[in-house]
Amino acid sequence: MERKRLGLIVNPVAGLGGRVGLKGSDGEEVQRRARELGAIPLAGQRAAQALEPIPSEAVELLTYPGEMGEEVARARGFQPQVLGSIEPGRTTAADTRRAAQEMRREGVDLLLFAGGDGTARDIYDAVGDTLPVLGIPAGVKIHSAAFGTNPRSSGELALLFLQGRTGLGEAEVMDIDEEALRRGIVSARLYGYLRIPIHPRLAQSLKVPSSPGEGEAMRAIAADVVEGMEEGTLYILGPGTTTRAIAERLGLPKTLIGVDVVRDRRMVALDVNEAQLLSLLEGERARIVVTPIGGQGYILGRGNQQLSPAVLRRVGKENLLVVSTPRKIQSLGGRPLLVDTGDPELDRSLSGYIQVIAGFRERIVYRVSS
Repeated sequence: MERKRLGLIVNPVAGLGGRVGLKGSDGEEVQRRARELGAIPLAGQRAAQALEPIPSEAVELLTYPGEMGEEVARARGFQPQVLGSIEPGRTTAADTRRAAQEMRREGVDLLLFAGGDGTARDIYDAVGDTLPVLGIPAGVKIHSAAFGTNPRSSGELALLFLQGRTGLGEAEVMDIDEEALRRGIVSARLYGYLRIPIHPRLAQSLKVPSSPGEGEAMRAIAADVVEGMEEGTLYILGPGTTTRAIAERLGLPKTLIGVDVVRDRRMVALDVNEAQLLSLLEGERARIVVTPIGGQGYILGRGNQQLSPAVLRRVGKENLLVVSTPRKIQSLGGRPLLVDTGDPELDRSLSGYIQVIAGFRERIVYRVSS
């Protein structure tokens, strides 16, 4: 049987701004600041996880040089056909678009790309809906629906499609204004549609904003969390309107899309990154409060990468508080809450059933999956 042709593109700067708290990675200036803050590129690692389920002998892999795919492909045992050329360490969106166009000319059966919403927009600009594609989630906060639920799921779904075991559907690509996002304004519009392999468990859903009518439910959740706060304990509040309601209950400010730290009803630090969190946690008791992303169900790994594996291990699973309005849980339609921290072992340890704070002294037992 003729081997299928699989394209691979890695955006090496995708997600660079996540753990350092920059809410995105678009633009050379943001990437420069991220590196100054000690950011470590993780897109290659995410791409490697996606290639794990795909036997090297099962496909003919085409990719771009160096950090745009060749390095990770060879590390995973593939002997790829390498197209084009790049300037190492200085790749741009134009390289991604050019790579996608070359792979379309080469007749790949499926194009895998590692990145976030910005990369998805570049892929759309390059090939539109003329080629089956699938994203490996490697960005900061991924609103688009063109991705697997985690890197390994992307690889599993790619293999199913190449084996003819699943079909194609349309997936929304969202245009996110990162500058507005850094100011706490979520400005998203539909950019276009990509054709991706479909699967109810392996493909990520579109992000859905919170309903404006959920204010009372959020206030009830906030009252419950504040009532249970222990003296001397750090409370790390993740992004979101539900966690913002907790800060408002305390009479404190809250960065809507940042991570903030409270102790004894006082603000300790606003908009912290991973390094600052690890410093604050030295010798301290702490709890982390997170809320799911509407429509997707992620509680970790989307938009809150400051809560890194190192931070999560330091705080402990037993000190993770998940808060959600009942409507947001119902919108999942029985699909689990999701974790995608970048550490598969940690993700597995966080899986299982948890209690979700859904109101004042109200709990929902719900499943968490990696």
